Amino acid sequence: MILAYPAITPTEEASVSNDIELDGTDRALLRALSRNARASGAALAAAVGVAESTVSLRMRRLQRSGVIRGYRVELDSDVLGATVQALIAVRLAKHNRDEIEAFRAMASSLPGVMALFHMAGADDYLLHVLARDSGELREFVLTHLTGHPAVAHTETNLVFEHADADGWLQLLD
Repeated sequence: MILAYPAITPTEEASVSNDIELDGTDRALLRALSRNARASGAALAAAVGVAESTVSLRMRRLQRSGVIRGYRVELDSDVLGATVQALIAVRLAKHNRDEIEAFRAMASSLPGVMALFHMAGADDYLLHVLARDSGELREFVLTHLTGHPAVAHTETNLVFEHADADGWLQLLD
């Protein structure tokens, strides 16, 4: 389970811009942060080969520009008693903006939903859900999804193993 914390406050959100050029120092800093988001400024400075003050300035700039959107804490879901994970594909009955936005708002706050993906293709959404057991997962689907008027179809796939990947780091090269 991952808990995310925003890098900027809602009042700072208005200044977020995607018009930023990443140089080699920015990319090295982002690679170092991806390995350890809790690294100190001194540790990041040593890893990147710049002064700690440079790290501080770069971090603020990357946060304000929206490149860094937040920081995450990864928790062991088994320790929390959530031993079942599923990916649930959801097909909506209607495809107008209001229905789509209403479903997204509702689904993102449902108990156990870790991530929500709006997709193109046969299915409209993919939900990553945690549950304590198969009975709780069944109740989640019946109570929150199949009974919802906007939902036409669901398909539940159990997750046997979830492993993080780092292939996306190549985007920083």
